[in-house]
Amino acid sequence: MGEIFAGRYELIDPIGRGGVGMVWRAWDHRRRRYVAAKVLQQSDAHTLLRFVREQALRIDHPHVLAPASWAADDEKVLFTMDLVRGGSLAHLIGDYGPLPPTLVCTLLDQLLSGLAAVHAEDVVHRDIKPANLLLEPTGTGRPHLRLSDFGISMRKDEPRLTETNYVVGTPGYFAPEQMLEAEADFPSDLYAVGLVGLYMLTGRKPDSQELVEQYLNGLPAAPEGVPEPLWQVLGQLLQPDPAARFRTATGTRKALASAAELLDRDATLEQETVEVFDHIGPLPEGFGPDGPLRTTATTADSAATGPAATAGPAPAGSAVAASAPAAESTPVADPAPAGRHTAGPAQAAGGAALAPQPPATGSFPLQPPAPPLNGSGETQAHPYAPDAGDGTRPYTAYQPPGPAPAPGAGQGPVASPLAAAPPTAHAAPTAHAAPTAPPARARKPGPPLKIVVPVLVVALVCLAAGVWALSVAG
Repeated sequence: MGEIFAGRYELIDPIGRGGVGMVWRAWDHRRRRYVAAKVLQQSDAHTLLRFVREQALRIDHPHVLAPASWAADDEKVLFTMDLVRGGSLAHLIGDYGPLPPTLVCTLLDQLLSGLAAVHAEDVVHRDIKPANLLLEPTGTGRPHLRLSDFGISMRKDEPRLTETNYVVGTPGYFAPEQMLEAEADFPSDLYAVGLVGLYMLTGRKPDSQELVEQYLNGLPAAPEGVPEPLWQVLGQLLQPDPAARFRTATGTRKALASAAELLDRDATLEQETVEVFDHIGPLPEGFGPDGPLRTTATTADSAATGPAATAGPAPAGSAVAASAPAAESTPVADPAPAGRHTAGPAQAAGGAALAPQPPATGSFPLQPPAPPLNGSGETQAHPYAPDAGDGTRPYTAYQPPGPAPAPGAGQGPVASPLAAAPPTAHAAPTAHAAPTAPPARARKPGPPLKIVVPVLVVALVCLAAGVWALSVAG
């Protein structure tokens, strides 16, 4: 399994590299979803300040991929964002070359929509390029572009992080004024948008220095493969003079929508269909669509492991091992409380009858009662005796005992009158009731008289003193 960062983010596998660190596919154990985590590689003050600026940006827009949360663990820090799986615009151009003009219009419109939200927060991106424009894996359907990587972005009122004579950004996508060390502004981002649009239509990375030279005599002709309506928009975005460009991303979107209506739809349909597929790849072993598989395995093991499983295997030949199935647990009856007589012989788990045990009544066992005798001294048949084996049980009426024989007459053992008494309907013949203690005398409620009388006297004295005080006050 991957390394767990700050007790929440489990780093799975690297999926890319950003301006200040490595980007990992990670599992968020709190939100229960996969995210992209950028781990800071350096820890110097300059890099940390850039990191803080990037993670502090919070823009909720469908075409902006801004940081969602951050965490720190020892000397490492990271921030997370949505996991976008369709690769970048650079990958798409590398796979298909020049893109159809209608697709380019759609992608540029989404880019400008996200850029308008960024500019509304008074933030200049300063690093717009195909590698920072990520795509959702939409297949052959409508694409979904997201502007990412705000590592060198800055608010217009914040101080610069770079030294003099040092330009921040990606070579080839600098605006001319940035090369002259001017402060980057919204038109600088729009110039980079024009370069990206030209790259999508031609399939070749444009040379910004060569473009500046072409504008010495005004707007040059449309490059090969660029429709004239789109060149009217891109050509104005690529003006060397910032004042000659579109001023806002929203204004550029309006001009782009008008140009898209003038495109030749038939020529566009003849071009190759573009598919945006998954570029990240399958999850490594140990992970599934719902997260790490060990969570599911632990749950299954806990459900299968019960008291019977933890007790260990039963000895070979034991009654429990012979009678209880392996996948089921046999409920065990509670032991009979002390002093209670259980009817019938005890049965072992294997079905063999055990020897009858005397009922436990106190600290010593009682002897079983003697059978009743009739008048002639013979044993009298018990009215609850078992049947004779033929399905019937003879009924024997109760015979009162006769006069006691004289001692030494040889009539056999003399039975106790308690043993000769017939069984009643309130108790079983073999049951023996324990002696009960006499009921305690009921006590009358209330306190005793030796407490009640003094209290009443004190109350009467207080009442009298109160009446006297009221009469005096009146």
